[in-house]
Amino acid sequence: MSKTITEQNLRLLVDALLKEGGRVVAPKLAETMTLYEPLATGQELDLTKLPRRSSKETFFPLCETILTFERDEAGVRVGDVDPASFPETVLLGARPCDAAAPSILDAVFSWDYNDEFYLERRRKTTIIGLACTTADDACFCTAVGLSPADTRGSDLFLTPLEGGGYACQAVTDKGKELMEKQAQFFSDAGSEKPLAPAEPAGEPLDLGKIKSWLDGNFENPLWTKIADLCVGCGACAFLCPACHCFDISDEGTEAKGCRRKHWDACGFGKFTNHASGHNPRDVQPQRYRNRIMHKFKYYDDKFGRTLCTGCGRCIRWCPVGIDIAAILQQVEAKVEVE
Repeated sequence: MSKTITEQNLRLLVDALLKEGGRVVAPKLAETMTLYEPLATGQELDLTKLPRRSSKETFFPLCETILTFERDEAGVRVGDVDPASFPETVLLGARPCDAAAPSILDAVFSWDYNDEFYLERRRKTTIIGLACTTADDACFCTAVGLSPADTRGSDLFLTPLEGGGYACQAVTDKGKELMEKQAQFFSDAGSEKPLAPAEPAGEPLDLGKIKSWLDGNFENPLWTKIADLCVGCGACAFLCPACHCFDISDEGTEAKGCRRKHWDACGFGKFTNHASGHNPRDVQPQRYRNRIMHKFKYYDDKFGRTLCTGCGRCIRWCPVGIDIAAILQQVEAKVEVE
């Protein structure tokens, strides 16, 4: 099903969805940066820039309460958070590097345990993707097998048109259902031409060769060389659409409090610290090695997927300029030499 939608009607669509009681998460100017955030009105929608953070917060919040507890003379009462209370959501304007990530994360959140907090949000979310028509030198989606016009992960996909507005492609039944339910905002496709997709720099990587090298080079000196700059700030993991490490902690007093799930990162010094005090990854090269291994070897070993969509945020915002795409190119070059 192919339709078009004007810029004005897209904003009116947001207003209609909000009026029905749903939640719309989309790029929005927040102070000095663009972020994926819940909209209060369609006028807040800003599709001009790639948001600073990824859209994974829609499914996997930075911090969330998973139960509450209270103790008094009558005993202890535990209150569970019911995922059924999560609202129907539309994630609008997700770039291909963001839209592709949830289907990658589905595997780990439904592996040996079904994380209903994540999975219920996934079930209740319709993803409207947006093709990229610009890219900077940090973008490398094409290097890891995606593209600026990739529809994977989207339910409905928007492509900017030369004269303004967007071509709309229903990718899944969810997307088709949304278009049919909100038909008044969509028009039949005309002769408008789509804008040319962006062209990220860099050649496609041979992820198979890279994984093969990682399989046999756990102790390679390259890890020390690469990680000399890393300060373990965790920015790369927190900005990444596919990083998903989290910790669980109890907050409050013995009388009243809550149990909370919150993001963590394998680059943090205490991430692997044991209760005994032993830390099996006690220096930064070991921690950065784990980041690369996890994304391009371990996740592939277990789930057959690469844990990276090439969004470039970890490159763009690393305070010391570490470039994961350049590291992968180094690894690929070593495979060719060896």
